[in-house]
Amino acid sequence: MPPVSSRLPVFPWDRLEPYKTTAAAHPYGIVDLSVGTPVDPVPELIQRALAGASNRPGYPTVWGTTELRDAITGWCERRLGARGVEHTNVLPVLGSKELVAWLPTQLGLGPGDRVAYPRLAYPTYEVGARLAGAEPVVYDSPTELDPAGLRLLWLNSPSNPTGRVLAKEELRETVAWAREHGVLVFSDECYLELGWEADPVSVLHPDVCGGSFAGLVAVHSLSKRSNLAGYRAAFIAGDAAVLGELLQIRKHGGMMTPAPVQAATVVALGDDAHVVQQRERYAARRSALRGALEQQGFRIEHSEASLYLWATRNEPCWDTVGELSKQGILVAPGDFYGPAGERFVRVAFTATDERVAEAVRRLNS
Repeated sequence: MPPVSSRLPVFPWDRLEPYKTTAAAHPYGIVDLSVGTPVDPVPELIQRALAGASNRPGYPTVWGTTELRDAITGWCERRLGARGVEHTNVLPVLGSKELVAWLPTQLGLGPGDRVAYPRLAYPTYEVGARLAGAEPVVYDSPTELDPAGLRLLWLNSPSNPTGRVLAKEELRETVAWAREHGVLVFSDECYLELGWEADPVSVLHPDVCGGSFAGLVAVHSLSKRSNLAGYRAAFIAGDAAVLGELLQIRKHGGMMTPAPVQAATVVALGDDAHVVQQRERYAARRSALRGALEQQGFRIEHSEASLYLWATRNEPCWDTVGELSKQGILVAPGDFYGPAGERFVRVAFTATDERVAEAVRRLNS
């Protein structure tokens, strides 16, 4: 077997460690804005659901309980505007990153197959293609891709890292193009409930898909909306034929969402109040950080949704990372997400209110 170093890129965050050390040495501590991990408490009603389901000695099913499938289908119809979502159109997964990384392999892709994803993108799209031995391909506009050998097309709206939201018309055009060329579309929509200056739309919305899920699958996660990153609670929804194949493969692989997490997910998807409360927290942090960065000469591009500000002051990203680390502020260099990000940094607003306020103070001092 070839060594990992020859098959996969260097794990990006390993390169950030020296700057993290510098930031941590600041007399008032590090403000880590480099990773979009939740820091606020898991809502109590979700904690209670998890604890209440803790006495589950038997194996869970890969497909999930009836209650879980009801919760997912109901949420898709209520929140995404999707119509006619049946149990066969949904499947729980063990966090969305696992799904992204192993999807090409589970789809049976390999040498000679191509997997496309945005030029600025979450690194795991490329990793998934490489793990399967397929060819990773980047795009600026998906409809300009050469469809030859293209088996899987990743969309990501709202985008990580840029926060860009694809308009309904763009999504509709892409879906039509993919169907014309027989290309399977997976749409990573994990930040869909975190739109600030735009209202993100799912590929499963009838105005996009025409009322048919054929060739389309949407990926959703509870990590951001409900602070459940530690629970690894996520699901996919869409084409029943595609999900049916994945269900069989995942049964063989024992890829089962733990029963207590399934119970917690049911409660989380049924409650919108905690999502509204969390959005308010993020909106305040976003506004404070954006103002402070702009005062320091940063330009914010896109960033109309998600948990990040895509910022530049027209210098190499690692220079920006280095200067901010001296102020005890750690951000992610834009080239983690592709060469097109080499003059940007991604600034997460997932730190606590106290840490965000401290970052603002330092930037304004």
